[in-house]
Amino acid sequence: MDIINKNIDPKTLPSLTCAFVGDGVYELLVREYLVKHDGRRVGDLNRIKVDMVCAKAQSEAAHKLMPYLTEEEIAVYKRGRNVNVNSVPKNAALKDYHAATGFEALFGYLYLCERKERIRELFDIVTSE
Repeated sequence: MDIINKNIDPKTLPSLTCAFVGDGVYELLVREYLVKHDGRRVGDLNRIKVDMVCAKAQSEAAHKLMPYLTEEEIAVYKRGRNVNVNSVPKNAALKDYHAATGFEALFGYLYLCERKERIRELFDIVTSE
């Protein structure tokens, strides 16, 4: 089953739309990673997952990825980071929230461009020590 609409051009989508998709992509990768690497109960896995997908953690992950990104990927990240948002969660610093939005926009963009292998490469960098 092909779930990606071939008529969508990710380059023309608003950054927040890419971030919307990227949020789900990244969370699914984190869930998969935790299930493969941690034999804890679901409640414990969920607490760890929340810590890994929060704005601060995604901001740190974005900074970790910077040396590995292509010019195109940096541009996508920066467009997402610089987008005006209407609200920021009370538990997130504004700079972390902006960086996290850019991070999610990048993952959403790559997903919509069907670059799943690249997503895995970047996720492996994020989860490496």
